[in-house]
Amino acid sequence: MKAFLLGAKNDANDAAAICEAVQRPNMRFVQHKSPEQVDIQCVHRIRQGYVRSRTALINQIRGLLGEYGIVMRQGAGHIRKFLPTTIQDKSNDLSGRMRRNLNSLYDSLCFFDHQIAEQEKILKTLAKENEACKRLMQIPGIGFITATVLLSVAGVASSFKNGREFAAFLGLVPRQNSTGGRTKLFGIAKRGDKYIRTLLIHGARAALRSAVAGQASERKHHQWLLALVSRRGVKRACVGLANKTARIAWSLLAHGTEYKLAV
Repeated sequence: MKAFLLGAKNDANDAAAICEAVQRPNMRFVQHKSPEQVDIQCVHRIRQGYVRSRTALINQIRGLLGEYGIVMRQGAGHIRKFLPTTIQDKSNDLSGRMRRNLNSLYDSLCFFDHQIAEQEKILKTLAKENEACKRLMQIPGIGFITATVLLSVAGVASSFKNGREFAAFLGLVPRQNSTGGRTKLFGIAKRGDKYIRTLLIHGARAALRSAVAGQASERKHHQWLLALVSRRGVKRACVGLANKTARIAWSLLAHGTEYKLAV
């Protein structure tokens, strides 16, 4: 409503701007979500919070060990494997107080792992029970996590005219700065939900890796991917595939169709 605000910002002018914005024929509104969609979104947000807390904890553990000259590689799996061994190793310079604190941090890490696994178990159950999720998981690069989060925005997806608008809503299209008939494109817009966009790009990276590994495939989809990689590079190809995946997902959600890979 900022574009419709006249004069200084106050309650009266804000109310007038809202009334003006509501009457615009091309105005988009936030769609109401069903209780099931809200529940799925809450599970994703809870899981995302645990993942962030676990990442911060792992970085803290690596930083504290670095103060004693003990360097650990990045990654949760490496910390889980070698932290107990490091704590029990009597040959290093860790004090008794530090070993007790690291034990406490390791217990916290196990707690976050357990909570993340519990949330993923809920999402897996939802994906198995929902027909839309089953159809979405047929698309290469979409697993149960991406399928359930796309289901949570199904109401938003159905409010767009086509898949291109949905991809633009997720920020997977080039950002424009065009004027005077000259078209100037930059990187992707990065609008909308960063979480969904990240999942789609990671899924596209996995699908791209699979396509590159089977280069002898005659499928049109794989040939298109390989041509895109050779023309634009791997990273741009991942974003391009994520864009295409978002369009296909919109079609499945909006029309209730099945995914069919072109031969």
